[in-house]
Formats: sequence, structure tokens, C-alpha cells
Amino acid sequence: MGGWTAIDLFCGAGGLSEGFRQAGVHVLAGQDIDATFGRTFAQTHAEAEFVHGPIQSITADDLLSAATCGPGEIDVLIGGPPCQGYSVYNHQRGEDDPRAGLFKEYLRLVEAIQPRWLVMENVTGITSIANGGIVREIQSGMRRLGYRVDMKLLKAEEYGVPQERRRMFFIATREEHCPILFPTATHGPELEPFVTVWDAISDLPDLRNGEDNGSQPYKSAPQNPYQALLRGDRVSVGNHSAPRLSRVNLERMHYIPPGGSWRDIPHDLLPAGMKKAKRSDHTKRYGRPAKDDLACTILTKCDVHWGAYIHPTQDRSFSVREAARLQAFPDFFEFSGSRTEQYVQVGNAVPPLLGRAVAEAIMTADTMRSNYRPSEAQRELLHVV
Repeated sequence: MGGWTAIDLFCGAGGLSEGFRQAGVHVLAGQDIDATFGRTFAQTHAEAEFVHGPIQSITADDLLSAATCGPGEIDVLIGGPPCQGYSVYNHQRGEDDPRAGLFKEYLRLVEAIQPRWLVMENVTGITSIANGGIVREIQSGMRRLGYRVDMKLLKAEEYGVPQERRRMFFIATREEHCPILFPTATHGPELEPFVTVWDAISDLPDLRNGEDNGSQPYKSAPQNPYQALLRGDRVSVGNHSAPRLSRVNLERMHYIPPGGSWRDIPHDLLPAGMKKAKRSDHTKRYGRPAKDDLACTILTKCDVHWGAYIHPTQDRSFSVREAARLQAFPDFFEFSGSRTEQYVQVGNAVPPLLGRAVAEAIMTADTMRSNYRPSEAQRELLHVV
């Protein structure tokens, strides 16, 4: 097979691998513990084989067999070990916690698969765990396996994603004379304008609270390049239904204007736990973004009590499809499982456009390897010998 190849660990629905695919990488296998998420991955990655099971029980042979490759033949191993895997640093838990040390499982597979490049993604809070100890352990583990490694916090909105989202990326390579590059921002001041909430969702059908009409025609033709990109050649859209919110939540929404939040709700209608809150607290709760806002970080549920997940013009919360649009998932992604499981798949994912930017940066760096010589400072930083 010509072109770049990848295996995706902890793949979930496949947001990171979709970004790599958009950059021209052949994603040949994906692994996840959740079979429902795996169904989404399998349905949307026809070229890949899904490997189901906990990472601790997955061998390199399992993955290489699924990818029909041998050791050293995969270009890049990608994935984001779930952050609960770092609970070993919580003194309430012991080393034998089965969720502990998932990054070590990633490194175990790196050693046997021997990819040329590594990409590991995680939450920004990883840098504060054990006073940075987890980061040092990840980096030293990669170096022991012969990789040079660097890390950087990336902002999804700077790469065309209509959402404020921060993620830490580790990029590593065993190519001797090759730079490690991170993507350059394309959106922001003096660049392309940020993609807004309304840019992302304005063509989707209107819904009432609790309404579910199944797969539906779009409300309009694409209104901008972002919508055209995510729609492709589709003529209808799925995963677009409105969760049924309580009557009191609907009453609260009535008072919240675009750009508003819980502060706009009359005091007697506030949840009991928020009646004593300072007005400077909980800035996103019961938020209704304005059309020209970026979305707040899409989490594993669009619960209006916890974030700005109220539709800009309709009195309801965001649908799974709207959350997926705000995460830059193409509309051909049909998320499997219950609606609760669908929200989790969307919220856990790396936005594909961010993944694509990372993939393109790596592929650019790889073309520069014959001419690259690190400076003394870089050699010391990256432990080049």
C-alpha cells in the first residue's frame, strides 16, 4: 500500500483517525475497550479493522495482524490514553488500579510495533499531575525506546474548529535527522476568522424540545465552506434529535438571551444549589451562545446545567449532531448506541480538523529529514545523541 499508515489506540468513534485520514493517512486499525464506540469507528473507517478489548489484553500482534503489517512498517501510532488512567497519582488508589498506567500500555505497544512517529493526545491537566511527573515519565519512556519527543498545547479554534478546546499533544519520532513540528495556526486575529457556532449549525433542521424526527433533510443549502465541507454530498442528516428537558429548564431558558447565562434567570427559578452562587462563578452554566461566539468545550454530555449548551435561537439543548458539528465531525459519521453513548463519543474525541493539522505537520516534518540538523539547545532538550 502506498502512502502513510497508522494505527489508532483508544480510538473511540475515531475523531483523531478521521483527521489523519483527511490528511491522506491510511488508518489500518483502531482499538478501544467499548464495543459501541467500535461500531461507530468500523462504520466510518472502511479501510480499518476494529480491535475490541481493554488495552492491557491487546498485543502488538493483534494490532499488526489487523493492519496486515509487520514491526517497523507502520508510519505513525496515534491515540489518547484516557485521563482516568493517571489515577495512580491519586493517593486514594494503588498501583494495582486497573485504570492506572494506560500510557505505559501505549509505550508497551510502541516498543513492539516500532512506528516511525508517535502522536499522543491528552487533557491539559496532565501537566499538573504529580507536579509534572506524568509528563516526565511519558517523555522519558519514549526516549528510552529511541524517540525524540516534544509537546505543545494546541487550541482547536486556531485550526478551524468552532469551539474553545485545549489539548496537549506529544509528538515523537525515531527518524534521526528530522524536526518535530507542530501545526501553525490558520484561524484567529490577522488570520482566517474563527468559525462560529452559527457557521457550524445554521443549516440543520429546527427542533422542538424532545423532538426526534430521525434522519431529516437539511434546512437549507450550505451557508458557508465549513458546512459544505462537513456535509459532503449528503442530502439528509442523522443523530439530530433534541433531548427532552424538564418544564422548569424550559422556563429558565425563556429568560436567557444569546450570550446570556444563569445570571439572567430570575432568582426564584434558579436551582437550589446556585441560589447562593456568586455572579462571577459558573460563567458557562445555562449559557446560550450568541451566533458569532465560539462554542464552549464540548463535553461528554450537553447538559445545560454544566455549560453553554443551549441552542442560540431555539429553547432546547444541542443535539448530538450539533455537538458533532461543533467538534468538526463530517455528517457521514453516524454515532452508534443510545443518545447518552453518542454524546460521550462526540465529547471524548479529538476534533478531526485538529487531528488533520497535526498529521499534516508531521508529514511536512518528515519531508525535511535529510536536511535537518538540531541545534545544540534542541539536542539537549530532545536528548539527541
